[in-house]
Amino acid sequence: MALLGIDVGTTGFKIAQYSLEGERLASAYQEHSIELPAPGRAQLDAAAVWRSIKEAIRSITAVSGSDILAIAVSSLGEAVVPVSEAGRILGPSILNFDERGAEFLSSLSATLPDEALYAANGNTLGNNYSLTKLLWIKRHQPDLYEAAYKFLHWSGFVSFMLGAQTAVDYSLANRTLLFDLQKKTWSEELLRAAGLDGEKLPSTVPSGTVIGRVSPQISRELGLPRGALIVAGAHDQNANAVGCGVIEPGSAVYGMGTFHCITPVFASRPPAELMISRGLNTEHHAVPDRFVCFLYNQGGSLVHWFRDTFAAEEHAKALRAGESIYPRLFAELPQGPSSVMVLPHFTVTGPPRYIADSAGLIAGLRLDTTRGDILKGIIEGAAFYLKELVDSLPGTGIEIGGFRAAGGGSQSDAWVQTCADIFNRPVTRPVITEAGALGAAIIAGVGAGLFDSYETAVRKLVTFDRTFEPDAARHEQYQARFEQYRRMWPLVGGFLRDIAA
Repeated sequence: MALLGIDVGTTGFKIAQYSLEGERLASAYQEHSIELPAPGRAQLDAAAVWRSIKEAIRSITAVSGSDILAIAVSSLGEAVVPVSEAGRILGPSILNFDERGAEFLSSLSATLPDEALYAANGNTLGNNYSLTKLLWIKRHQPDLYEAAYKFLHWSGFVSFMLGAQTAVDYSLANRTLLFDLQKKTWSEELLRAAGLDGEKLPSTVPSGTVIGRVSPQISRELGLPRGALIVAGAHDQNANAVGCGVIEPGSAVYGMGTFHCITPVFASRPPAELMISRGLNTEHHAVPDRFVCFLYNQGGSLVHWFRDTFAAEEHAKALRAGESIYPRLFAELPQGPSSVMVLPHFTVTGPPRYIADSAGLIAGLRLDTTRGDILKGIIEGAAFYLKELVDSLPGTGIEIGGFRAAGGGSQSDAWVQTCADIFNRPVTRPVITEAGALGAAIIAGVGAGLFDSYETAVRKLVTFDRTFEPDAARHEQYQARFEQYRRMWPLVGGFLRDIAA
């Protein structure tokens, strides 16, 4: 007996099959391209991605797919796919950083002020959510809007194409700005204020709800067992948390991918004013009666920039040899804090400030500065940015006792140890660090009744590699460096804004 977890991201997807004892039986990973049809626009070709997902599923079932009992899908947050009732894909999926929809922010802010929106939905207004993209389609592509039976988030879209009913779990529904966090359904007030049609949206269900079975056609086409259960998945960050065993208050994921995202778990909603002042959201976890929020920046993107700027030829050579350049680059890191200080504003920042009109800064360069010093400064700066928020969390009632590391960056011992030293908290690395597909599989197993609880499933399926304990002496050094970091933005912010302009 086995479970299938599908994790669809912005630039790729991973599919993995697991036994009920946690053994990974088969897996497939594939990247997909972001379409950039015009300046400021970014979208996915939903039909092309769906074809790739089907090919990957076939590659797995050809090896060991006959005993799959249940499937769940985790996915990127805000992007939706327009579909017909018969399952025809009607258009591309507009991504959250696409600028379309920004024209509606001014009028929406008058009818949906932050306090009122947060009280209902747990988020404040922004163009990254589904709401403004739907409004853009309604105004500028009215024929598409009218033709669409439903607008489905990627988790619900893939599930629907496999044979499920149209549905969205609470965590992904929250990413629309149209979901009532307390009532756990679409908000009539928010829909009316936005001028959108609720019938264009799927039904809302908790993660772990059985929403259908694999259709006979899909069974024949992809080799999946006919009638295998399809279970509502979750927002990818929440599935990552489940796949790392982060299901109880006081624990948090430290996601170290393209985005560095800290996802703490808590049991009750903090007061809105405390979260708004920190730029933080509140969202349902995949686990019942639990909430999460997201502290993030694009720390992984900065490391990719470093690789492509300082080691492009070595990276290309490593790729041709089927190797990774990262172990070689991280072997050059100095043991202690870097001699350079980095302000990680290379792109739009995350909470609390969401700064768009800034620029990055590398301070302290000397003739003897090495590229290892610069790389260490980059990963320290990304962590310092998040530390400001983490240090403010106790004021909201959210506590973090330790982290579980996930994502590609967590494979570097030096990087994980640096985070442990900066935050002065233990960081535990699971055996499976690409945890989204495992988290989706766990959700499928719990929803199908193969485990009596998430706690039982996590005990059986999530195993750990090692724990990195903070070094007291290095933490003291980092505290001094952190205080220097905190003074950087107030000192140079205006200058960097002028550069960015």
